[in-house]
Amino acid sequence: MIKLKTLFAGRPHWMNALMIFCAYMTFIYMPFDLFYKPVDQDAEVWFGYMLHGWAAKVTEPLHWLIYGAGFFGFLNMRRWMFPWAALYVVQVAIGMAVWPLLYSEAEWWMGALIGLPFAALAVMLWRAKSQFNGMVPEVIDVGQQDEKWPN
Repeated sequence: MIKLKTLFAGRPHWMNALMIFCAYMTFIYMPFDLFYKPVDQDAEVWFGYMLHGWAAKVTEPLHWLIYGAGFFGFLNMRRWMFPWAALYVVQVAIGMAVWPLLYSEAEWWMGALIGLPFAALAVMLWRAKSQFNGMVPEVIDVGQQDEKWPN
């Protein structure tokens, strides 16, 4: 349990949630999407534009790489996560705003409203620059005793 607590220590809760999401996408969803889902059912979205079939299948490894890098970057709080995590989320915010305009009868303000939380998340990631310093708490070895405490 201590190792699990240490795994999530040193990051804000929202950043831990992003790390868990990236882990899910890296280890569960993207392998399913790439290796199991039939090509005729494939769909990938970039900047709000949906790709289908082989066009989607060909871009899946890029999504897999992005989610894998995101998981590794959040796990180790890598410096290169700034600005790349924020810029990727800006792409998602744009996609969320553009999607309703292209694929539904929604008004423009609906797209803006849907993209707003992602834009806020991008700002939070941008402002978190100082946290991406490679410093994460070390795993505590339960077998070690603190010298201050008696055995």
